[in-house]
Amino acid sequence: MAATKTAGEPLTTKSRVLETAAGMIQDFRPVKQICAYLNAFHVYASDQTRAVEAHHYCSHITEDIRQCLIYDSNAANARLIGVEYMISPSLYATLPKAERELWHSHTYEVKSGVLIMPAPTGTPEAVWATAETAEMRDIIGLYGKSVHLWQVDRGDAVPLGMPQLMGSFINDEMVQKVNPQGKSGLMEDRDRRFGVDYKNKAEIRRGIEEPEKHEDADALMRGKT
Repeated sequence: MAATKTAGEPLTTKSRVLETAAGMIQDFRPVKQICAYLNAFHVYASDQTRAVEAHHYCSHITEDIRQCLIYDSNAANARLIGVEYMISPSLYATLPKAERELWHSHTYEVKSGVLIMPAPTGTPEAVWATAETAEMRDIIGLYGKSVHLWQVDRGDAVPLGMPQLMGSFINDEMVQKVNPQGKSGLMEDRDRRFGVDYKNKAEIRRGIEEPEKHEDADALMRGKT
């Protein structure tokens, strides 16, 4: 996907100096609680032919709630394009039906290899695969609610329009809607940049047990609302 130009002038030296000084003095505790970096794709609930790569930086509020900042890349000047909340099945079950229908599952993302946890530079692949698979076991049963504020795939230079409810891929057919050439074409650029192969990850994750999914999850993606 071609990069879109962000509105505004480049940062001045003064701004960079102020950023550095603030980072040394101020308290950034909420941001410093981020403990996981995940990468996947979010699909527009209003138009399932559109999807964007989503870089998740996630922290735990409680054992039942995670919150993730969603960026369009992992670069230092990445644009914050949305947020996602992830909750446990037990908490999800307490929500009203109309609310549950706004949340998506993560089963397909995990089992297909679409969802990855990019490895830190220099980490042995075998070591990281073990850590990533353990994280996928924790995520596979969670339900997510994601809202995007910046439609970067449209080329917007600033956040425009109403917030957009997003979902995740739930089957191969949904991937086909976004990318007529199929899943391989959609994942090719992402996998190349991170030096991974979603097919290998799917094979590694075959042993992860699929949880029973609540019937109300992914309703928007299934056109049931």
